[in-house]
Amino acid sequence: MSDLAPDAKGRGRPDETGQGYAVTPELVRDVSVALKHDRPDEARALVANLHAADLADLIEALAPDRRDSLVDAIGRDLDPAVLAEFEEQVRDDVIEHLAPEDLAAHAAELDTDDAAHVLEDLEAVERRRVLEAMPVADRELVEAALAYPEDSAGRIMQRDYVAVPAYWTIGDVIDWLREGDNVPDEFYEIFVVDPRHVPIGTVPLNRAMRAKRPVQVSEIMNAELRTIPVEMDQEEVAFVFDQYDLMSAPVIDGDGRLIGQITVDDVVDVIQDEHEEDLLRLGGVTAEGDLFRPAAETASTRFTWLLVNLFTAILASITIAFFIDTIKQIVALAVLMPIVASMGGNAGTQTLTVTVRAIATRELTMANATRVFWKETMVGGYNGLAFALLAGIVAGLWFDSAMLGVVIGLAMIVNMLVAGVSGMAVPFLLWRAGIDPAISAVVLLTTITDVIGFFAFLGLASLILL
Repeated sequence: MSDLAPDAKGRGRPDETGQGYAVTPELVRDVSVALKHDRPDEARALVANLHAADLADLIEALAPDRRDSLVDAIGRDLDPAVLAEFEEQVRDDVIEHLAPEDLAAHAAELDTDDAAHVLEDLEAVERRRVLEAMPVADRELVEAALAYPEDSAGRIMQRDYVAVPAYWTIGDVIDWLREGDNVPDEFYEIFVVDPRHVPIGTVPLNRAMRAKRPVQVSEIMNAELRTIPVEMDQEEVAFVFDQYDLMSAPVIDGDGRLIGQITVDDVVDVIQDEHEEDLLRLGGVTAEGDLFRPAAETASTRFTWLLVNLFTAILASITIAFFIDTIKQIVALAVLMPIVASMGGNAGTQTLTVTVRAIATRELTMANATRVFWKETMVGGYNGLAFALLAGIVAGLWFDSAMLGVVIGLAMIVNMLVAGVSGMAVPFLLWRAGIDPAISAVVLLTTITDVIGFFAFLGLASLILL
């Protein structure tokens, strides 16, 4: 399928690189209007030249009933790659609209890892119907991929790869690549294997193409290769690729034998998925494809986390209630309380964000945890002193009370210190306990800074002002 979008009437526009085309609101509107007025041929013509990724974006931008209409209009001309590009919720909706035979035909044209990704969320009975409608060879590969744990290397690896013995010459390799029937469409390296089919090296294509035909593979292969165990978590795979700047890597089974390869394009998808997952969890949203779910379903998935927030907010309110008599006597405290809590929460969130990222990228480890802990404590202290001065001056002038300025200044120092320490310690301790820090760190941190902030401010006010 061509990478060009419709360019007549300005419906397509170059992206920031100038190399491709993105979906525009005008194109979405035109397609939607054509479908609304039952003109499927027009809708099909409008999207005929879209890249699979852009077509997926366009379908996602349509109302749910229009999505089905467009899929029907495209029919069997639908690029199978579109299914792998959808957000999970939209893909589920589109798949439900496809007949098992059509879905099987599409899945058979995808790479094994993409086919497994498309079929993995189907109900067991429906998945079996689709698999049985696929050609035997394709079905066996997809079933083998689905047998591996979700989010493992086995799920994202490609079964097609190029492997040759070390004693072959470059001429042998070239002749085999030209004449072979099972050569993958895309590959970046030639894997070198021993008689047991265990990888012992790699030959990058650029090195192979520059070598003379009589040169043996063993003479130019790179023996320092990074192998990926088939059970390795995909997040770990992404780290290995990033750490060692890999373009591809061989996947091995429990006996060390080569069974597949992972390429950088698969890892880019993993990195993006993991990044989105952590971002959603930090916001208390755990459902993938939340944007495309019905309102009632979205509300139910967010309810639990909001309920947790309610109880933590009640805890902060209980802290305030201990000092209700103090607040009654000095009403200005009620006006200034949110400043202390807000500054502590924001400072802690800054540290937490940096810490969660550092954990994910392996920049924060047990080896440097103490140093980072003291650094974040010092950062909290520096900012605490700076904002204590600013807040103290503002509060003192605002309410014409120097002592009130001293109280809020001291409370600011305490809460900013606590925020710096907690912002690093909370996610780090959760991680060491085997809990994803992106899931619950924000709520815990907010509770700590709110409670400490209110307690410090109101407690100091009781001691100093009354």
